[in-house]
Amino acid sequence: MNLLGIISVVTTLFRVYQWVLILYALLSWLPGARESSIGHLITRLASPFLDIFDRFIPPIGPISINVIIALFTLSLIERGVISLIVMVFG
Repeated sequence: MNLLGIISVVTTLFRVYQWVLILYALLSWLPGARESSIGHLITRLASPFLDIFDRFIPPIGPISINVIIALFTLSLIERGVISLIVMVFG
């Protein structure tokens, strides 16, 4: 696999996980959505990463900004991983 192929796979994986986090946030707007089988799957996938932010950033009233900060952090991690890939394989 060439460099562009590796970067494409990594970028796709990050995009999929970003959508998991977005879906997790959207599920909070729908009553009972997290209790569905898809809701359980999304929660199991998103919770480990979001729990890191829950320890440090308390909710502001009923609103939690953790998903927004998690998406921003995930974007920074993606850029770092792609930079490392370019350094190693480029």
